[in-house]
Amino acid sequence: MAGVVSNSALSLYYRWPSLSLNVSSCSPPPSSSFARVSCLGPQPQLSLSPVHRTLTQIKNSGVIACLRASRAEVALEAARAAIAGGISVLEVVMSTPGVFEVIQQLVKEHPEMALGVGTVLRVEDAKTAIRAGAKFLMSPAVVKDIMDYVQCTESLYIPGAMTPTEILSAYETGAKIIKVYPVSALGGVRYISALKKPFAQIPLVASQGITIDSTGDYIRQGAASVVLSDAIFDKEAIGQHNFEKIFELARTAALLGHDAVKW
Repeated sequence: MAGVVSNSALSLYYRWPSLSLNVSSCSPPPSSSFARVSCLGPQPQLSLSPVHRTLTQIKNSGVIACLRASRAEVALEAARAAIAGGISVLEVVMSTPGVFEVIQQLVKEHPEMALGVGTVLRVEDAKTAIRAGAKFLMSPAVVKDIMDYVQCTESLYIPGAMTPTEILSAYETGAKIIKVYPVSALGGVRYISALKKPFAQIPLVASQGITIDSTGDYIRQGAASVVLSDAIFDKEAIGQHNFEKIFELARTAALLGHDAVKW
């Protein structure tokens, strides 16, 4: 794996500081209807639970980078490039070979980051992901067994939902944040805007087919965060091991997400 990225490419990555925010200096959200947290200066040191800390990191970032790769070694290098570009919330999907080992290694390298596993459909995989250090789990639908299991853990569960009925049901079942999937097929930004009118209290993550350029539009219309997959982890760049391109795409996405959250 050492030969996958050149020294010059790695030096390019690590020239850029991380854009991740220090959530320890932020005031905790007042209730289950979380407001965005602003880290503007010294504030009273109030501790957040691990679940609320992860939720705060997701909201402060505005972007969840979603990574899938055909080999664990490639996934690790792509993740490192994205993190160097400023990504502070990252999920690795279950279809990636060695996904749990990849998460475990990234957690060792970046223990304060919000690192998670995506497309989790079985409670057995949820348990393994949490043992590997995943701070959040994401599914394309509500998996009741996973929802029940995570209540006794320190990991955040982000189930997927499509309709208003599904969203409200997931929230009332205990979901603290819900992924709207597949958002592009449902109307994109306009759908998120429409959902936030009756569900202003429910944090929503927009997912599927989102471009980097549209990140700000989704967040300004009420999304707590957006999932960016191919937009950051470009398939051609992954195939060619072009980690410099992934770094640049991640840097652009992180900056746009950060600016949109500030707005």
